[in-house]
Amino acid sequence: MSYGETLNYLYNLQKHGIKFGLDNISRLISALDNPHKAFPSVHVAGTNGKGSTSAIIASVLKAAGLKVGLFTSPHVVSFTERIRVNGEEMTEDDVIKLAEEIKSIVEHLGDFSPTFFEVVTAMALLYFKREKIDIAVIEVGMGGRLDATNIVIPEVSVITNISCDHKEFLGNTLKEIAHEKAGIIKREVPVVTSYQESEVIEVIEKKAAEKEAELYAYGRDFSSALKREDISGICFDYLGSDSFTIHDLILPLTGEHQMQNASVAIKAAMIVLNSLRISKSPTHEEMFVSLCDTRGNENNPPSPPFSKGGLGGFSEENIAEVIRNGCATTRWPGRLEMIKEEPPMIIDGAHNPAAAMTLSRALKKIFLRKYKKIIMVLGIMGDKDVRGIMEPLLPLASEIILTSPAYSRAASPDKLVDVAASLGFFDIWIAPTVKDAIEMATDLALGTFYSSLIVITGSFYTIGEAKEAIGQKGVLANLRE
Repeated sequence: MSYGETLNYLYNLQKHGIKFGLDNISRLISALDNPHKAFPSVHVAGTNGKGSTSAIIASVLKAAGLKVGLFTSPHVVSFTERIRVNGEEMTEDDVIKLAEEIKSIVEHLGDFSPTFFEVVTAMALLYFKREKIDIAVIEVGMGGRLDATNIVIPEVSVITNISCDHKEFLGNTLKEIAHEKAGIIKREVPVVTSYQESEVIEVIEKKAAEKEAELYAYGRDFSSALKREDISGICFDYLGSDSFTIHDLILPLTGEHQMQNASVAIKAAMIVLNSLRISKSPTHEEMFVSLCDTRGNENNPPSPPFSKGGLGGFSEENIAEVIRNGCATTRWPGRLEMIKEEPPMIIDGAHNPAAAMTLSRALKKIFLRKYKKIIMVLGIMGDKDVRGIMEPLLPLASEIILTSPAYSRAASPDKLVDVAASLGFFDIWIAPTVKDAIEMATDLALGTFYSSLIVITGSFYTIGEAKEAIGQKGVLANLRE
């Protein structure tokens, strides 16, 4: 198959819909000789922030000298974004080879219809095994308990902020949704969680107690303090337990909310660095020699990396430097990302009310200090809480452009107009495509004396098409959410 044919094969698996349960993935992974057992992992669930948190964890572990696999979804522009090793995306040739291999196995298994996400999860795990990674960071696709990624037995489970999304699949209440997310908690595997609403943390605490899993909660067991924030990112202090503090960490991700994501990531990474057992092979000795205590000699060698006790062979100074470097080198697209300078244009994948509220706060605290006018481009999926997404965002906009990305689930501009009108907004522009919306927004921005910022949001489909519209390579109508 060519790369285009491979993507067509994968996206055509959407006809099997979304199936919750581990039977399909277990059968497929078994036929592939259980690649997930070849490496340890970190498992990350949550409603918002799990992608950023996963990226920060991976960056910190990479800074410690590990070879790190990262599996995330959705992608913004290119399918290859979903599967990375040490920050490098898998190649198109890798996608072709893995898809062909798994397609052959699926056909051999006979009466078997795995979904898109199940096949892509299998591709990621097989790729990581063959790349001989040291550890994988695995982001849940949806929910947790019955998600295809829940076949892994991780070193640490991570649960980021939980709010209402995917109600048709996960439940109508926060408590029901929390139950699904907490389903990633495994017996005696530590859990790190973001700050949660009381009804959510109760569910997580109960599940952790049932599984005898030690729970570390942001705001109770560790926290952080913001020093400054601007368009380039944030500076903050990490405040750990036992007086372990790291001052003036730099994270090049915009918005105060990323401080909590980073703190959760740091705590999870420290648990890994403290517990992961790596053989004393020359390769690993060489890999870690610059980070481990070098005061040893031939008769009294330094402690091996990740040895039992302390911070896995790292001194507090060493571990702080690893975390500092990991945070500073984190990259994560599609979240308050500046994609164009003239006129200034940012994209954000906010696609539920909680994410829209977070975006609204960041726009008010950071961007409206510099820009006098916001031109808002919105394209939202029809099965999302359209009103809940619009409500915190529309009041910030001087101009509103409603559009529809090229995907079957997208809400029509007419539907968006009706919702905007119900919120009291009537002076609205309509664009049939995201490309048209960007051209319209650009004309509006360049035609005013005020400094204007174009904000494109509402869906990962929308921001993916926005990147393509300004010339970034991608495949339109890919499955991104």
